[in-house]
Amino acid sequence: MADVPGDSPFRALRAPVTPRHPDPAFAARLRDRLQRAFDLPKGVTVSNLTLESQPAPDQAPDPAIIASVTPYLAVAGAPQAIEWYTAALGSRLRADPVIMPDGRIGHAELVVAGGLVMLSEEHPEIGVVAPAPGQGAAVTIHLAVVDVDAVIDRAVAQGADLMRPVADHDYGRNGVIRDPFGHRWLISGATPGPAGPRPGDLGYASLWVPDVERAATFFSAVLGWRFGPASGPEGLQIQGLNLHHGMWGGETHATLFQCFAVDDVDAAVARVHQAGGTAAEPTVEPYGRVSECVDDQGVRFAVYEPPGGVSLGASPAPNGSRAGDLSYVTMEVVDSDRARAFYGTVLGWRFAPGRVDDGWGVEETAPTTGLRGGHRVATTVPMYRVDDIEAAVRRVRAAGGTATDPQVQPYGTTSDCTDDQGTRFYLGAL
Repeated sequence: MADVPGDSPFRALRAPVTPRHPDPAFAARLRDRLQRAFDLPKGVTVSNLTLESQPAPDQAPDPAIIASVTPYLAVAGAPQAIEWYTAALGSRLRADPVIMPDGRIGHAELVVAGGLVMLSEEHPEIGVVAPAPGQGAAVTIHLAVVDVDAVIDRAVAQGADLMRPVADHDYGRNGVIRDPFGHRWLISGATPGPAGPRPGDLGYASLWVPDVERAATFFSAVLGWRFGPASGPEGLQIQGLNLHHGMWGGETHATLFQCFAVDDVDAAVARVHQAGGTAAEPTVEPYGRVSECVDDQGVRFAVYEPPGGVSLGASPAPNGSRAGDLSYVTMEVVDSDRARAFYGTVLGWRFAPGRVDDGWGVEETAPTTGLRGGHRVATTVPMYRVDDIEAAVRRVRAAGGTATDPQVQPYGTTSDCTDDQGTRFYLGAL
């Protein structure tokens, strides 16, 4: 090529090859597409599929935790499934789905709570089939979330079947759903830790009623409560609330029984005796060491030491945040002076004057608690949170109870109610 002019473009062919780094965005897209190709169902090749769209040049795929084992779901109706997992479980597409020549989704990737879930339309011709409607699921997908109740409530509202209600276990709080496409999910999260109850906070409450089954029917209709078994046939546990709450039957006087958290149950028992009350020898229960007590005016209560201890110096936990939660407690007592002296000694409560005659607010307790003297019989009356108090009042009356017309208070709108057995309670839209 000696006769080739020096400015000829062919002379560039003789130049040495210099390696160049590819564009990083292009390399990321190519690597992602190749990885997705490896995950395609058997029988599908890269050459006979198309991508619905490509990411923008400056847009990398959504990050996700890619584990050694990743669930890959077959569904009947992949576009609908992607929409459902987005609405119910908060997922998002990691990249655009792979669309088969026949229009079916051959591969899609969802980021769910930071993890990766793959799915495709079912392909019976190659043995990839979705769960059959109405039959059991062979596999359970475990999903860890922050708020188990909120996720399951949202999923059920979107059409999932509730297979196991939310409950606390030694290994955490969880519940089970089956999604509309037949896949079974175990939704789990942590149980409230030591940051929950502080010394003097209410750790457990039980609504004492004459007939527990009748009360369950009433409060299920009014507040939507769901129930599980308790320690005996007279009891039920209310599931899905922020505070551990139960019901107990066979009581002639309906009231709310309270169990308070303490840092040292033996020391608390000594203080009960010192203040003029009585206390049983502490016993070890699944929820901690507990002593059943009676104050110096005959009111029964309990103190317990949580297994993980109490939280010292923390701010009060918020009042009930969802419908059905216990949000306020009113302790009606015979003698408020004696009650303040007793609970101030035993639980360290401090009091401030309230807005009503002989009414007192307990400072910095969770849930918020008030005390009022001058009653012939001591009764503790709970307030339960509702989102629509007008509708809740109608439900009380329809279920056979009574309810005052809602009244606007400085802290919200309330109604004074009784159930169909005469059990008093309040509704509050706070």
